[in-house]
Amino acid sequence: MNVSFFGELLQSISDRGRALLDRTRERRVEPAARSESIIDLCEHLLSGRGEASGVALAREILTHYGELTTGPRIAFFEALALRFGPDHARLNTAIEAWRAAPTDETAAEVHVAAEPRRQELFRRLNLAPNGTAALVRMREQLLGVLDRRNDLSAVDADFVHLFSSWFNRGFLVLRRIDWATPAVILEKIIRYEAVHRIRGWDDLRRRIDPRDRRCYAFFHPALVDEPLIFVEVALTQKIPDAIGPILAVQRDTVEVATTATFYSISNCQPGLAGVSFGNFLLKQVIEEICKEMPSLATFVTLSPVPNFAGWLKRERAVEGSRVLTEEDKAALQNLDLDGWWQTPKTRDPVREPLLRAAAYYFLHARNTRNRPADSVARFHLGNGARLEQMNWLADGSQRGIEQSHGLMVNYLYELDAIEKNHEAYAEQRAIVASNTVKKLLRATPREVAIVGK
Repeated sequence: MNVSFFGELLQSISDRGRALLDRTRERRVEPAARSESIIDLCEHLLSGRGEASGVALAREILTHYGELTTGPRIAFFEALALRFGPDHARLNTAIEAWRAAPTDETAAEVHVAAEPRRQELFRRLNLAPNGTAALVRMREQLLGVLDRRNDLSAVDADFVHLFSSWFNRGFLVLRRIDWATPAVILEKIIRYEAVHRIRGWDDLRRRIDPRDRRCYAFFHPALVDEPLIFVEVALTQKIPDAIGPILAVQRDTVEVATTATFYSISNCQPGLAGVSFGNFLLKQVIEEICKEMPSLATFVTLSPVPNFAGWLKRERAVEGSRVLTEEDKAALQNLDLDGWWQTPKTRDPVREPLLRAAAYYFLHARNTRNRPADSVARFHLGNGARLEQMNWLADGSQRGIEQSHGLMVNYLYELDAIEKNHEAYAEQRAIVASNTVKKLLRATPREVAIVGK
């Protein structure tokens, strides 16, 4: 039995249930009332008990939802927020019962009563054929309006809660992507690449076909032929300090590699943004590579720094900055010049103050949740890596200059230290960094934990 078999089974159940529904539902809904009609169908789905009719109804709801334009779609999200929250009457009763008799049974009833009805609705919608993919797409569309509609954040929180269980690492399957992989998947690898654009089929082949290149993707059984996240790997003889040689059209193939460099990690499903697939994903990739090439001794990334340029711009505007001296600010004015990195006269004065600022950025800059300001750093530190090296002008592409003034970094995955590093970050938000990085700082604020080696 495989995923295809179960998909066909659900389709069969849905078809039979749909026949039952069609005999009981004679009128068709006008497009103008479509979002309200979907809400009525959702109420029917939650109140029903029949499995076959439930699957068919779930499919009908998702079909109608897929036909909504932007306005009715937002109206549907509003209804989810207002009408499918917790049952307040049941919750009040459960709380009173728990206060009168605080037992495991009354506590369990409080838990059940406090759950928004949306969550059970999403579970039942998930039973429809391709229901998981439809719900991931639904959340993607919700995220598109969330920035200006805070009142819908509770709906998003329920998606995240359920997706965190449905997409935890225990369900993910790791596959190698090579030139023999079905074209439907290869096309998606080209489309989903988010770090270093793949420029067509020839470029893709250069990244996955040579003996010193690898690509691995994680899949979920409910999303057939849809990668969730994929990792591109270059097998090298040393830790790379620039992306250009890795992506070069003309290059020499490495015959004997000692280092595996993860140079691109792309999340493929916008609807799963912010949903953790679990820690140690790269450790699983390392274990897979080592089965084939046990001689590999070093495992590093060559990572972008997507938030650095924006942070540095704000810091340059701070009066009395604790990060930048007035001399640093004067030197960094060259960053405002077009093509500053292309000539020694404008490039050289920038190097030292920029690297010092970058060291502070990685070791001390925090977001509002007291986590590292850099999104890529949060991923790798959470996976147990060590911040190993900062690379000056490692990415001279327009995107690299705009995002990080060309800066890239290496995170080192030392197999014997991954769990320890992960725990230090998870428990203390400690930044595990090499002495090379720490020495770039003039002074270290005492309140921030930094672990080095």
